[in-house]
Amino acid sequence: MAGSEDKDSKSEEATPKKLNDALEEGNAASSREAGVFASLLGIYLLSVFFVEFGAGKLLELLRHFLEHPDDWRLLSGEDAHQLFVFTALQSLWLLVPVAAVLVSFGLIASFAQVQPRFVAKRITPDLSRLSPIKGWNRIFGIKGIVEFLKTLAKFTILSVSGLIIVRQYNTELTGMVQVSPAGQLTLLHELANGMLVGVTIAFLLIVVADIFWTQFSWRRDLRMSKTEIKDEQKQLEGDPIVRSRMRSMIRDLARKRMITAVPRATMVIANPTHYAIALRYVKGETPAPSVLAKGKDRIALKIREIAEREGIPVIEDKALARSLYEAVEVDQLIPSEFYGAIASLVLTLMKRTEPAFPKLVFRL
Repeated sequence: MAGSEDKDSKSEEATPKKLNDALEEGNAASSREAGVFASLLGIYLLSVFFVEFGAGKLLELLRHFLEHPDDWRLLSGEDAHQLFVFTALQSLWLLVPVAAVLVSFGLIASFAQVQPRFVAKRITPDLSRLSPIKGWNRIFGIKGIVEFLKTLAKFTILSVSGLIIVRQYNTELTGMVQVSPAGQLTLLHELANGMLVGVTIAFLLIVVADIFWTQFSWRRDLRMSKTEIKDEQKQLEGDPIVRSRMRSMIRDLARKRMITAVPRATMVIANPTHYAIALRYVKGETPAPSVLAKGKDRIALKIREIAEREGIPVIEDKALARSLYEAVEVDQLIPSEFYGAIASLVLTLMKRTEPAFPKLVFRL
């Protein structure tokens, strides 16, 4: 009951991370019927292009044994060993292409569905699969019913295909006893090819349906609850409290770095206590004055305190201080619309006596 409620609560589609984690664990949507279809296709191609050649080779081997029996007298264990090795090598030349085609088609069918990857977890014994309850659910659950329907469909296809072929070649099969052995082999080859064509085409429908079902079932099993999605977002983005602390630490570091840059300023524009902007301009160093530090309220007072301690001119201009604070970020050059106002302040400062402003250096 609890398991059913848990499944019902998982109403959300799996996230890309959940899908990728499933793939990394070897849990992928792969249709086994696609592999069977690939094998059928490979068998058909072998039947069309290779059976005649292979049968010819086997007949040549048999003819050689029958026509030259003296070459293979089994007078000792060594003779038997040589005969076995010779026969095995001749058979191997015929079996290797067959195995290569079937394995290649199976791998292509598998790789076309799932990207190949080595997953150690898949080869580790899973003792939970020995659970009688889970085994019962696999047999009598939805997946078990689907597997039964697929098996029934495959049996029906084989039966119908065989019946159609038998009816189509009924006359030839009836008169088969009157045909030469070579003719009988040819007829059987045609029957096998015809049945393979029918089974392969019909099986294609099962494969298409099974691929869609496998994908649907896989994604359905990976569905997530809203709580799981929220937990995943926390893992990816970090806990909100931790993120808030990190942002606070970053701001503190930026503020400390900014404050340490104030002694390099050539002037501070303030709005008596609410805003303070520390500017630096040395001709040839930057094309325009740059903002070394800015702040309001407590930080503004700190900037003014450092400026006064270091002998940096503090100019009170409420409108200009507020405008600069809102328009320019730290380490940026002031926009061109402020050039006139800043230039007038620079000229005013240059008229002052240098001892009063030991830190001010303008070379205009």
